[in-house]
Amino acid sequence: MNATLSLVLSTAILGGAIAHDASWRAPADAAARVNPLASRVEMAAGGKKVFGQRCSECHGVDARGTDKAPDLTSGEVQAQSDGELFWKISSGNTRRGMPAFSNLPEPQRWQLVMYLRSR
Repeated sequence: MNATLSLVLSTAILGGAIAHDASWRAPADAAARVNPLASRVEMAAGGKKVFGQRCSECHGVDARGTDKAPDLTSGEVQAQSDGELFWKISSGNTRRGMPAFSNLPEPQRWQLVMYLRSR
């Protein structure tokens, strides 16, 4: 394989690792879910703690993304409903290297959504 083709393939593979996955969509019922903690703004602090423990290694301490994972402060992410974000946190996307965090208690996953909204 020549150097140019190798560079193009490497760029496509690396870019694909952090690019938006159009097929990764929450089902309508999941997207419609409402955050039960939404009125408790102080709960976002717990989400920040969980983010630091579970998410910052890939998404960066400021949630602005790294070469491993996308920027969670982007307009594309922020435009998603709370239910969509909750579903993505819970389900993961192994094709893109995002683990499922369904093992976290549901309130902690909602706190993560709240923290992302505060970014």
